[in-house]
Amino acid sequence: MSAWCVLLAAGRGQRSGLEENKVFFRWRGRSVLSRCIDALASAEAYDGIVLVLSEADLPRYRKMVALDGAHPLVKRVVTGGATRRESSCNGLRAVPEGTELVSVHDAARPFVTPEIVRATLADAAKFGSGVISTPVTDTIKQVDPETGWVNTPERSELRAVQTPQSFNYRMLTAAYARAVEEDFPATDDAMVFEHAYGSVHLSEAPGADENVKLTLPRDFAALRGPAARVGSGYDAHRLKEGRRLVLCGVDVPHDRGLDGHSDADVAVHALMDAILGALGEGDIGGHFPDSDERYRGISSMLLLGRVMEIVRARGLRVDNVDVTIVAQRPKLAPYIQRMRENLAAALGVDFDCASVKATTTERMGFEGEEIGISAQAVALLQREE
Repeated sequence: MSAWCVLLAAGRGQRSGLEENKVFFRWRGRSVLSRCIDALASAEAYDGIVLVLSEADLPRYRKMVALDGAHPLVKRVVTGGATRRESSCNGLRAVPEGTELVSVHDAARPFVTPEIVRATLADAAKFGSGVISTPVTDTIKQVDPETGWVNTPERSELRAVQTPQSFNYRMLTAAYARAVEEDFPATDDAMVFEHAYGSVHLSEAPGADENVKLTLPRDFAALRGPAARVGSGYDAHRLKEGRRLVLCGVDVPHDRGLDGHSDADVAVHALMDAILGALGEGDIGGHFPDSDERYRGISSMLLLGRVMEIVRARGLRVDNVDVTIVAQRPKLAPYIQRMRENLAAALGVDFDCASVKATTTERMGFEGEEIGISAQAVALLQREE
């Protein structure tokens, strides 16, 4: 049976404590949204995904695609509405005619398993609806807002409902048409379906206990891992006539410059690798390959700015860095102050947190023979509280 998924990502997630939509939070090199799409795709059950975003988040989505890549299963991107009901309606309208089953899923649940997806779709095909749920483990108290009286429902009769929630497509669209006509308020699609048809079928599947929704600051703190991260970087470039010598964004007068695809700023390259290492994000070759003509002759300070975007997206900040440049010539002491100022500004740290040093090798090795220049860097990152 043909099946599509409407993936809701238009909320603001204000309870998360993040400055941006929580689905763009990055951990271990990918965003929550990308991981959620990957998880849904792994079920191999959908013909396509309709992604629902707020209009304000469309530029952020494009940046995410540039970092994570575009997933082929995301066939359509539409804007959401002021409420979940409106966002679901917008997503359902974008589902192709002839679709038999449709799932609605929250993008803030990136831990969904293939078993969960398949179970809800199988139940939707059989019963008209399939809503993943788990038994309630806490004792629940129901309070009457007028009298204050408390009732304790039987825990064995309660279930906590999650997403995905899967349905017969025609039945769900008809239910939403009625909900809109009657202005029925609903917090999820199961409520809309119940309002129209009386009940939904609750599904069970392995992994439901781990299918949590990322909501509160503590949820994202758990993803971030250690509060402090340390990375080291190393780079080396050959000296070549006819090239500028650029170190930490400073043009240093010399008879030769460093050879490379970009401006070959060896010090900044080492620093970027140190920062990326602290993030567990690989190296600059993976992010800015020398096979890409966009980076030919580009300023490494500009690339450092892009690395800092990744740092901030991960909820981290640079605490301090230490860069050592190894060169026999030229003498770099007159330029160290400007190098540190450049790095401090790019990293958003105080001057004394951006250390740059220069040394020689007493004419040993390729640096001492003036064949090339190398640099080493260490970076300390801290979680942004």
